[in-house]
Amino acid sequence: MTFSLNEVEATAKRATRGAGYAWGVAEEAAKATRWLCIQGFDGPAILAQLLEQEFAPHLEHHIPEARDGMWSGARDLCPLMTGSALSDFPDALSQGKVLISNVAAPLLLLPFVATMAKKRKSTLEITLDGVSATTDGVHLSCGDFGMERANRVGITETGRIRPSRSMHSRADPDPGAWQFLNTLAHRTYAPATEESRLLGAGSGLSDND
Repeated sequence: MTFSLNEVEATAKRATRGAGYAWGVAEEAAKATRWLCIQGFDGPAILAQLLEQEFAPHLEHHIPEARDGMWSGARDLCPLMTGSALSDFPDALSQGKVLISNVAAPLLLLPFVATMAKKRKSTLEITLDGVSATTDGVHLSCGDFGMERANRVGITETGRIRPSRSMHSRADPDPGAWQFLNTLAHRTYAPATEESRLLGAGSGLSDND
């Protein structure tokens, strides 16, 4: 079954919030998931891969710090927090290549690198354990690939983007991943009260005398 990009974005946002991330991070996750779907990746499955690891309760261990020219954390880095740091500091590349170690669900970094490319008005290349992708902020040039973790990530400016991937207007997520995201999303829904049930029924408080 296919879903609109708006449905994907809304579900991803609520699922990320339901997993324990702040709403601001959830919004970034939703945009990233949508961007991956546009590029032909299974964005919901990639997001589910991250949320299954339950980083949110101990997020301080998964946020990058710059150490000796390498961005790293106490444990595997969260790509949402790492990507947000990249988006907030596009001038990080002014010193040359950005190196990052041990990133979970690393394909989630691609949309943030695209944002970085837009801000710098340039083309960037990201290498994930030797697999490279190039983006100018809108288009993405790479083959189909997937990985659960990247030991080493490099980001650098490059020349022109090569022929890019075809762009998609709908998503066809893995059913199991989609169900998992919806399960997390339901955590954000307020439980029904007697008052809301009566209002939903429409005439629960009416007087027919």
